[in-house]
Amino acid sequence: MKKTVLFFVLAIVAVAGVSAQDIFFGSKEGMKIMYANLNNKGKVDSYSLQTITKVEGSGNNLIISYEGQALDKNKKQVGKEPIIVPYTLTVANGVLEWDMKSFAAPGTESYITFEGDNLRLPSNLSVGDKLDDVKFSLTVSMGIRIRTEITLSDQECIAIEEVTVPAGTFKCHKVTQTSTALVMRRTVTTKTITWYALNTGTIKSETYNEKGQLQSSVVLESIDNG
Repeated sequence: MKKTVLFFVLAIVAVAGVSAQDIFFGSKEGMKIMYANLNNKGKVDSYSLQTITKVEGSGNNLIISYEGQALDKNKKQVGKEPIIVPYTLTVANGVLEWDMKSFAAPGTESYITFEGDNLRLPSNLSVGDKLDDVKFSLTVSMGIRIRTEITLSDQECIAIEEVTVPAGTFKCHKVTQTSTALVMRRTVTTKTITWYALNTGTIKSETYNEKGQLQSSVVLESIDNG
């Protein structure tokens, strides 16, 4: 469930032909970005490929359309037909806003629905800045319906540091987040640390359980400028 909810956050570099301010995301049409999804032992479970398909607006007000595709651990499409899902991200006055459904794995949209707040990330983030709590629910319908209530809290930028991943070395804002999920009367709490780079987006993300043990991670594998 946790991997389905917080699967990945898309990021790509600045757009040619559109005058955009620095944001923690990309906005160049045609750019492709690959993420590796790792298990708790650091082994690749799968990959996810995102492609910017359209950018509308200018300055610090944009609508960015992109597609997510699920790939297996060999970077091959899952199933006989490719699983490609369209998403939209908005930038209003420099603040990124993700529809929470974009954090689910491609291919799950037919049986997972989301309701509630969206995740927001301002471009002028500084060390010590705290972000608003986010509350939403997801319902999985696969024969039976299972509803999960989720709260994202304690969101704070705690450092600016360099991070090296397969795609290169990036100067990042390090943001912490606590996720509390209530499902079938059971509460599960995890902590996620995400490193964001301006004009690129998520570079790396790690999720830990209540005992501080690494559960999964995501790293930026490659960027293709198109």
